[in-house]
Amino acid sequence: MTSTLTPSTHRASFAIGSEQTAKHVVDLLTESFFEGQAAISAFEGPSGRWDIIVHFADAPDQTSIRELVGLAAGDEVAQHIAFDTVEARDWVKAALEDLVPVPAGRFVVHGSHDRARVPANKLGIEIEAALAFGTGHHGTTRGCLLLLDHVLKAYQPQRVLDLGTGTGVLAIAAAKALHGAVLASDIDPASVRVAHDNAHLNETGHLVQAIRATGFAAPQFAQRGPFDLVLANILANPLRQLAMSMARHLAPSALVILSGLLTHQAGPVIAAYRARGLVPVRHLRIEGWSSLLLRKAG
Repeated sequence: MTSTLTPSTHRASFAIGSEQTAKHVVDLLTESFFEGQAAISAFEGPSGRWDIIVHFADAPDQTSIRELVGLAAGDEVAQHIAFDTVEARDWVKAALEDLVPVPAGRFVVHGSHDRARVPANKLGIEIEAALAFGTGHHGTTRGCLLLLDHVLKAYQPQRVLDLGTGTGVLAIAAAKALHGAVLASDIDPASVRVAHDNAHLNETGHLVQAIRATGFAAPQFAQRGPFDLVLANILANPLRQLAMSMARHLAPSALVILSGLLTHQAGPVIAAYRARGLVPVRHLRIEGWSSLLLRKAG
């Protein structure tokens, strides 16, 4: 494995309670630095608070950073900015050390270093730790796998779609459990390549077809549908926007597994799909995230 030793970087971390204010701060910081000087990330936690982290190539002027943040978020937030240094390390090696096999019903998501630790009565899904998003360690991925395991105990879908496949974990899981074909799509070309490679790594390359598509626009959806099982681990807003298109591509009594939404976002997503004739069957809550199982009427 190639070493990915990164140099030391300087970091500023702080939290903001308002999404609007967080976006204002990110915009202001983004405008204040040239490309390559700083990397800014903001993400919402289960409590609704926004955590903002800024990595700097060189040691920042802490007073200037506090003044910038204070302009957008107020002096109290600015005074609570924590500055520290992130030491150089091999991030892939560190990730491998941190990622242990994740069980989810009959499935176990693991890295190549843990291949031998998968029990004989489980279905292993091997994902490299360098592909951090979608390794199964996130509550949304695990929730989807648990709901998939629940569905497959009583149901054998024939036309399966993994919408927003990412690393391909869900498509691979369905293909392994069903020994059948799965269509996997993603808006991101890099994700499509990763899903394709992971499918072959897991000996399901002949079963998983990974395509690039926005929503349900590609012709493969009409060719392979209507689907009797759809898995979509995306985000709350895109899930709501896709409700109408999703319903049109479902067979009668089809099952849909949705995730990528914080628990407080589940209600509006359920309402959007209920309006299209899908009723909630099961709701899992893991680490502040919700995973939903819905059934289409008919």
